[in-house]
Amino acid sequence: MADDCVLPLSADEKVALAAALKSTINGDRFPLSPRVRTLTAILERLEPPKPAPAPLPPRRYYDRARADGALVAGKRKYVGRCSYGRDR
Repeated sequence: MADDCVLPLSADEKVALAAALKSTINGDRFPLSPRVRTLTAILERLEPPKPAPAPLPPRRYYDRARADGALVAGKRKYVGRCSYGRDR
């Protein structure tokens, strides 16, 4: 077939064809077979892939602040005894 061949499909027909392609692709035992790759290419022409979400902003790392305003260099401060599981 020629590449310029266009099927005049209505919106409902496109949705039905895309659903049939998705079920065929998802139900196939061999996802990397040439048949599935061809069906995936057809599906991408019917439904272009959604744009990737915007990347997350870089993580922020905060140092803890002491009461006098000086920063503690990432070490945990000893707060007291932990009495989990003890009967004291």
